[in-house]
This record gives sequence, C-alpha cells and structure tokens, in this order.
Amino acid sequence: MIKVDLTNTLTTIDYVSYETRVEQVHTMIHNKSGKGNDYLGWLDWPSLHDKDEVKAMKRAAEYVRQNFDILVVCGIGGSYLGARAAIEALRGLYSDDPMEIVYLGQTISPTYIHQVLSYLKGKRFAVNVISKSGTTTETALSFRLLKKLLETELGKDKAAKAIFATTDKEKGALKTLAHEEGYQTFVLPGNIGGRYSVLTAVGLFPLACAGVDIDAMLTGALDAETELMNPHLKENSAYQYAVMRDHLYRQGKNVELFVLYEPQFTQIGEWLKQLFGESEGKEHKGLFPTSVTNSTDLHSLGQFIQEGTPLLFETIVYVNEPTLDLDVPLMEGDLDQLNYLAGKPISFVNEQAYLGTLDAHVKTGGVPNIIINVPKMDAYHLGYLFYFFMKTCAMSAYLLDINPFNQPGVEVYKKNMFHLLGKPGF
Repeated sequence: MIKVDLTNTLTTIDYVSYETRVEQVHTMIHNKSGKGNDYLGWLDWPSLHDKDEVKAMKRAAEYVRQNFDILVVCGIGGSYLGARAAIEALRGLYSDDPMEIVYLGQTISPTYIHQVLSYLKGKRFAVNVISKSGTTTETALSFRLLKKLLETELGKDKAAKAIFATTDKEKGALKTLAHEEGYQTFVLPGNIGGRYSVLTAVGLFPLACAGVDIDAMLTGALDAETELMNPHLKENSAYQYAVMRDHLYRQGKNVELFVLYEPQFTQIGEWLKQLFGESEGKEHKGLFPTSVTNSTDLHSLGQFIQEGTPLLFETIVYVNEPTLDLDVPLMEGDLDQLNYLAGKPISFVNEQAYLGTLDAHVKTGGVPNIIINVPKMDAYHLGYLFYFFMKTCAMSAYLLDINPFNQPGVEVYKKNMFHLLGKPGF
C-alpha cells in the first residue's frame, strides 16, 4: 500500500549488518519487553480496539453533526495534532462539509484564545476536550473558558450535552469532572501515549464529527498492523525506512526534512515532528525532525536545501492522486507565458515540480532523498500511513537504544513554568 523508495539516498547500506539487530528489536517490540513497553498499546490497537466504543463514537458524532455547526477540539500535542492532521488532509482547508472544526487548547496565546472565544459567541458549538490527566495547562485553561461560555449561553444542563471528554478510563481531574457534570466520555487508553493515540478516540471521535469514515481508517491501520508484523528487514517497508534513517544519521545527517506537496498535508508534517522528535530526541541522540510544504517553501528554504550546510536528508511523503484537480485555461495574448500548459491538469504541474526538485536536490545538491509513495489520500490510506510511521518510529528509537515512549525533557519546562506562576508545590 505504502511504498518506500530508497533509490535516491546517495549511499550504500549493508542491510545484512542490520538484519540481526532488526529482528531482535522486532521481537522486543512484539514481546513488549523493551524500554517503555507499558506504552505499546498502539501496536495491536487496530485489531484489538473496543468495537462498542467506536459505535458509541459514531452515534455521538451523528448527534453533534445534527445539533451543532462547530466542533471545538480542545487539546495539545498528541491530543490534537493527529486529529487536525487527518481532518485537514482528508477534507482540505476549505471544506464544503457543514461541520466546522475549530482548535483550542494548543496554545496559551491570549490573543488567539480571545479571538476564538469571540468567534464562538452566539454560535452553536460543541466541545471535545482531550486530556489524559485533565490538568495540562494549555488545555485545562482553554476548557475552563469554553465551559464558562457554554454554560453562560445554554445553561448548565444543556452545556453538559455539548461537551464530550476523551480522557483516562478511571482516574484524573477530567474524568472526575466529566462524571460530576454528566459529560459523555471516551477512553484515552492508559497504555498509549499521546503521540501514538491518533487511532484511538483521541483522533477518531473528532474525525467522525468531521464526517470522516473512521471504519475505513481503522481498516487501513489493521492492514498495516498485519503487513508490518513481518520481522524480516527485506520484507518490511517500515523497517527499511527505519534502517535508512539510522544509517544516514550515523553518516552525519542530523536533520530529517519531511516534505509534503499539498497545503492540506502541512499538519501531517507537524504530527511527524512530534512523533519522531519526542520519541527519539533523548540522551543527546536522535534526528532533528522538521518539515516543509512545497512548492511554497521552495521559495524560502529551497536555496538552503540545495546549497546550504549539508546536514539534512529529505523524506518526501508524496500522494500520487490529488483529492481535487482542474485544468490550466487558455489565455488570450499569453502575457504570463503559460499557454504551453493550457489544457493540462494542475496536478501535472505539481508533479513536475516534485520531480524537478527531486532531481535538483539529489543530483546537483547531493541531498539524500527517501520517497514514501501513497496511492491516494483517503481515510483507509491515512490510517495505514499513521500506523506505518508509528511502527517506523518504534524501530528507529530502539535502534538508538532509546525509550520511544517517554518524554522526560518536557517535564523540565513545565516545572519551571509552574514555579514562575506560583503553583503550589513548585
């Protein structure tokens, strides 16, 4: 389904030297015996997820679509990035779907929060608040304001029917509040970390509210789970990608630049940055993940990629079939000199930009390129792609002897912030 093209990496790799280690790591992943193994719940989630909860999500999503015009997804990091990436990738940036999706809880910018709340006033909106603990500063702060606005406009009882909480199954501040207030709840599994949670209710419920076929997404993920269970490097595309990433890193390429060719896929780049950055960036190890959206960013970073410090390689996520297309019109006088393209689809122009850039960066710039080909961007293929990257990330981090599932460095800034804010105990 997802093809990995390693023919433009400008390097020779001894796959035989990796085979034994890859099989060892594969066994460690599937036996759940490695570092952070208590957060491997995502590994068999496509096959073992709670089918009844998925049905409940679809019923609740239909209620939201029938009774509200806007869904506010209130979360940060893994509690919102996957859902946003999927919604934008599948619906585009100017969707004609009647359900508008708004995001809050991912920032503490007073201007942004004020503008979103002002926009919501007087409108019919529901809220999906997503937090395992319920005490994450950005999300809890925004949710406190959303709750106040809903209760002011609707009253406490009606507001409760407009709020859906995705949180821990049994404990935490948000779970307690949901029980006290009567919010419908969905489970953020305790054995799945936020950045690996897009295929759980964290991503699936807002996706269902956005009109996405979540059954198809789970089917794609299930096929990926099945196909990527193969322990042999020569037969597992996720492991081939992981090994090439490891090889290039050990060759001095310290930055992985994810490249997308559609503005609606930009948030996939953001999701990838968290997945790999938070999973691998430990013990002074790991690739630095960043992303661009071409051809837009060719007019800003293209020069550096081509001729700047040779510290990076590119991983292109290229979707072969565009969601929508249109032809270049003929213009009288041809002042813009584009009539040579008249009658051709714009997807053809975009594809040639991709191929021309690939050739320039590899052959002239000497920049290694990995290409991940996706047949089309629909719910099925995106479900497959999400699982593919998560499996790759687990293998990559374990090849570096790093725990892929913790984030100890994140806690330092939080403690400092809490101390400066005067939070009791800090």
